[in-house]
Amino acid sequence: MKILVVVDSINIEDSSGSKANVAFIKNLIAAGFEVLVYHYTRKPIQLEGITCFSISEIKYSPFYFLSRFQRVLQRNTGINTVPFFERILGFSFTFFNDVKSIEKALNNCNFNADLVLTLSKGASFRPHYALLKMPQFHTKWMTYVHDPYPFHFYPRPYNWVESSYKQKEKFFTQVSEKAKYSAFPSQLLLEWMSSYFPDFLKTGVIIPHQNAAYNLQNNDFPDYFDTTKFNLLHAGNLMKERSPEGLIEGFKLFLNKNPEAKKDSKLILLGNASYHVAMLKEWESDTPEIYIYNGNVAFDIVYNLQKNTSVNVILESKAEISPFLPAKFPHCIDANKPILSLAPYYSEVRRLLGSEYPYWAEVDEVTKIADIIEKFYQLWNQNPNDLKLNRQDLADYLSVDYLKKVIVNLKNSNN
Repeated sequence: MKILVVVDSINIEDSSGSKANVAFIKNLIAAGFEVLVYHYTRKPIQLEGITCFSISEIKYSPFYFLSRFQRVLQRNTGINTVPFFERILGFSFTFFNDVKSIEKALNNCNFNADLVLTLSKGASFRPHYALLKMPQFHTKWMTYVHDPYPFHFYPRPYNWVESSYKQKEKFFTQVSEKAKYSAFPSQLLLEWMSSYFPDFLKTGVIIPHQNAAYNLQNNDFPDYFDTTKFNLLHAGNLMKERSPEGLIEGFKLFLNKNPEAKKDSKLILLGNASYHVAMLKEWESDTPEIYIYNGNVAFDIVYNLQKNTSVNVILESKAEISPFLPAKFPHCIDANKPILSLAPYYSEVRRLLGSEYPYWAEVDEVTKIADIIEKFYQLWNQNPNDLKLNRQDLADYLSVDYLKKVIVNLKNSNN
């Protein structure tokens, strides 16, 4: 089977979404499919063993000049006209120019694909918009929906309504109606999005974020990581809605109840945390057993730490439901270290780990979090090598074999 992948970015350092997309692409190759990647990374990036075509930006078009004029105007006068035009058009001039650039490249593509897969990151969905304008691909188009869209369809506490929400809702209604197949990283996300766009229920399949083979370029540990200690690691952005306060208070309560653990224990938080800077500085200065890095950390370093920490932490929002499958979930499964899941009762991570999984708590259940950390510490004290996740079922679910089975079955059922 020949698969054409149209993707925003294949730069694994720019976002967790790009990491997930590259893992997806690598596993398509590992599954034996013939894959061609068209990407809009805007950098000359190649993936080993994969044919990649870098889409060039159109630099002679009305949208291009209008977008540049907006930037010059804002830089020189402070006047930002983007929200005004987005309210009217639904999207920015840059967005439309990017879409036209993707369309132009695909119109010159001679790859006779059996399946055309669109992948995106964040709130972009540029490849999806481009494919929507190209009906010649619709009968073999698989649209991958990695997150809820538009923003006003996010569950609380994510409650941002864009001024252009009507146009974006119309766009995704058309995507749900025109794409032959739709794919989602989680069962809960498929159900969630189908409640707004019912056609997804007819076309949707679950393809979770993938485990893929990585050759680490650097196996050295940073100064703040001591492999002889009991380390709890949270690696990932701490968005406004993802407060680490309960985790930190739970860790401090654990230390207060087990003062002998202070010499052995460390809580490490890596990733952008701009919304929580003041709180984090206060906790870090007060508790030397906590290390915080507010910023991006290279993927090689994070991946190596995830595989060598004592416990990986997956922290989500305080909410009624979390339909997201975090992009780091496959890395945590591959690391085979126990997971401290801080998530709502109804969450995809909890659904996959199972209702009987003992190391789960709501993000603000401080006492329960402290008790779980204490259990981990006791196990670590007995034998650090016994701290294993041992979930072959989840490793299989995130594997190449599962991915291949889903795609082959989908094509066979529609022949």
